[in-house]
Amino acid sequence: MKITVPFRLTIVGIVVLAVSNLGSVLLTSTGKEGTVVNLAGIVRGGTQRLVKIELSGKQGDELIQKIDGLINGLIEGDKQLGLPPAIDRDFWLKMQKVKTDWQNIKGLIEKTRLNPNPQNRQKLFTVSEEFFNTTNEAVGAAENVSNSTTNRVKIIQIIVFLINLIVIAIILLIWNNMTSTFEKATGHIASSSIEIANTVEQQQNTIRQQANSVNETTTTIEQLGASSLQSAQQAEASTSEAREALTIAKNGTQAVQQTMEGMGTLKENVRSIAEQIMQLSEQTGQIANISDLVANIANKTNMLALKAAVEAARAGEQGKGFGVVANEIRKLADESKKSAEKINILVTDLQVSMNSTVMVTDEGSKKTDESIRLAEGMAQAFAGVAEAVNHVFVNNEKIFVSSKQQVTTVQQVIAAMNAINLGAQETSAGINQVRVSTEELKSAAQDLQAVV
Repeated sequence: MKITVPFRLTIVGIVVLAVSNLGSVLLTSTGKEGTVVNLAGIVRGGTQRLVKIELSGKQGDELIQKIDGLINGLIEGDKQLGLPPAIDRDFWLKMQKVKTDWQNIKGLIEKTRLNPNPQNRQKLFTVSEEFFNTTNEAVGAAENVSNSTTNRVKIIQIIVFLINLIVIAIILLIWNNMTSTFEKATGHIASSSIEIANTVEQQQNTIRQQANSVNETTTTIEQLGASSLQSAQQAEASTSEAREALTIAKNGTQAVQQTMEGMGTLKENVRSIAEQIMQLSEQTGQIANISDLVANIANKTNMLALKAAVEAARAGEQGKGFGVVANEIRKLADESKKSAEKINILVTDLQVSMNSTVMVTDEGSKKTDESIRLAEGMAQAFAGVAEAVNHVFVNNEKIFVSSKQQVTTVQQVIAAMNAINLGAQETSAGINQVRVSTEELKSAAQDLQAVV
């Protein structure tokens, strides 16, 4: 029998249990609320019967005690009677009124017992009829509570039942996915076992061919031993050359790094010179301004000296000495003017030279940047070369070590070749066992597919 059949039967059992649980909870909740309604009805009917007993001249103390217990149980709850506490406000209020009116009826009963005149008897009867209406309202409230509770429990149980159905549907979906995956896996196992059987057969043929080629392999290995010895010698020489090349590459990398650092310093120096030249250009501009100011002052001084010489000539003999001084001042003013003009010419030449210097330094800075980029590219190239040479060096060392090991192990391999035939025979026997196991695996996979 497939394993899916018991699983489906289990799901059906869960559904039946869920339905049974729904019915049992509904019956339990309906039973509790029905007990409240029934006992409230007993209070209603028991009071009427008590009044008839009292009016017939008998005493119903036992019935009074019973009604007291029922009223208190309906309000406060009573485990022995199976009554829960009154939690519905309308029912609780009506039962409180029933309790109050019941106390009044008990007082009238005591009064009638002491004085059973027609007036007391009639009043007891009238009050009992009113109490009947009060208890009837309490019974109606209990029925409303019972209906409301029953409906609420029904809704909750239906929701729980639906949730159970959803969970069962999810379980079925997961189970279907699991069985589908399991079926695929078993099919894959079956197909794999067939492929393994084919592979085993191919391995048997391969082993036969391997046994035939052992002798040829032995001869080839002997030739390989001679070649390995030669390769080891060549690898040792290559390792030495690679070590020298690696040292040269590292030195080149260090030289390029130092060049880059020097170019960086040069770039900073060129930038500093350019800044100083710009400052010097500003200062020469200030010198030119001052020179222009000196020339203007010299012109004004010359004019003043000319006016002073004219005035000295007018003054005659007394102004002769002043005229000499004025003439000297004019000479000094002319020399100052000429000096200022020369300064202006020098400042102009200096500014032209400084502008050319700024352009040259700017061009030098660009060339330095380009040189730095080239140096960086060269450094990367040297790093690549160093890395490549290092790989060559490491590989050559590995080749050298491997070649030495190969030379050492060739003889061992030749000796081991003789054992290969024996191993091939044992392997053939093992493959036969594997083929038998594969057939058993195939049979087990088919049986598993039949069960799923």
